[in-house]
Amino acid sequence: MEIYGIITTVNFFNAKTQRREGAKNFIIQIESFFCVLASSRLCVMALFFSASLLIPAVAFPNDPTLQNNYAVELLQKGEFEKGLSYFQDAYRLYSSDPTVKSNLAFAYVMVGEKLMQLNRFEEAADKFDRAKDLYPDEPKYWLLRGIAFYRMKDYFNARYEMEQARARGGDSVEVLFHLGRLFYDMGETLRGVDLWEQALKLEPGNTELQALLEKARREVAVEGRMDQGHSGKFQLSFDAAVKTDLADRILGALEDFYNQVGNDLGRYPSAKVPVILYAKKDFKEITDSPSWSGGVYDGKIRLPIGGVQELTPRLRAILRHEYTHVVVYDITRGNCPVWLNEGLSVTEEKVELETPLVELDRAVRGGKLLSFKSLEGSFNGFGSSQAFLAYEQSWSMTRFLVQNYGWHKVQEILVNLGRKMTIEEAIAKALGDYGLDYAAVEAEWLKSVRKEFAE
Repeated sequence: MEIYGIITTVNFFNAKTQRREGAKNFIIQIESFFCVLASSRLCVMALFFSASLLIPAVAFPNDPTLQNNYAVELLQKGEFEKGLSYFQDAYRLYSSDPTVKSNLAFAYVMVGEKLMQLNRFEEAADKFDRAKDLYPDEPKYWLLRGIAFYRMKDYFNARYEMEQARARGGDSVEVLFHLGRLFYDMGETLRGVDLWEQALKLEPGNTELQALLEKARREVAVEGRMDQGHSGKFQLSFDAAVKTDLADRILGALEDFYNQVGNDLGRYPSAKVPVILYAKKDFKEITDSPSWSGGVYDGKIRLPIGGVQELTPRLRAILRHEYTHVVVYDITRGNCPVWLNEGLSVTEEKVELETPLVELDRAVRGGKLLSFKSLEGSFNGFGSSQAFLAYEQSWSMTRFLVQNYGWHKVQEILVNLGRKMTIEEAIAKALGDYGLDYAAVEAEWLKSVRKEFAE
């Protein structure tokens, strides 16, 4: 989704440059734009600089103009953090100069954006805050900080920052989109829809917003008829056919899973998790999931509960499975291969309900195991038997990791993924003491599973 908003061009010329012996005139042109990317929902601010040849600041450590110039040169080279440090030096020496101040704020944003791309949201929020300190009435800095908090699932602070951006800059497509997304993810779908409708009025031709609204309206039409329940960590919406006492037992089970899964994975998410229990036909309409799907986590846990009247072991297993996805996402920030994500979820599921490994047994004996490379992406395109094999094989590999290297190493792999490492890098770093990489782990697992099913 691309939403273009604020576009500014500022030309700076500092006459003091002419008076510095040996220094050349410089002109800095900064163009900035806001956009929202579909994959990350991030506001991205790009800066483009054109400047004359600059003299290294180290030659004039107490000259704010040259400090500023050299910082621009570093930003041109992509050395954002180093450039930021020189802008900070220039600002300390000459805080009254508007060019130096403006450049410092933009540098904070550039470093913050880089940190966002690395999933280092806490650090990014700090950089946006520093830009905001320089220009407290500039709405885009409030919005960027709000987005950083949103990505951390710190919804309380995200809401505050985004509403402050709205108060300072009025309604813009960017602010309304992000604030709407925040309310949607908090389970306040109607408020999200209202904000997206306002955004669409500002940009009627935005097809991405139209698609979001169409999906959200379908959800409202179904979920508006539902009853509600709450616990400390979960917000439950359930079909009218579900009895209240069953809903209460489901909430109790989820609270148990919050502690048990958290103990295994070393993470206890702070944000309240929306859980929605649908009639089967509504689940299919809302999620468009394959027929073999027992549930979905897309920021909300969605389950087709049908005519279930009791908290059966099967239902407990599904709830525990889907909640595990919540924790994995919280740790990895969404950067997790599907086989590991599903493998961990099935591992937790099997605490509640053991199921036979029919497809895995058949695949091992028939030499038809899937490569883990092929299991890094979605399973949704698989037929039923291949999907069951994918889940069973993912569980088998995850169990192998836990049994041989311990939960603490699995936690380390997840944390590495959350730092934007690839699965190859994450495993190699976590299991480096064992001299193993991704390929070696897969080879060791293969030996183990062949031995297990040959017996």
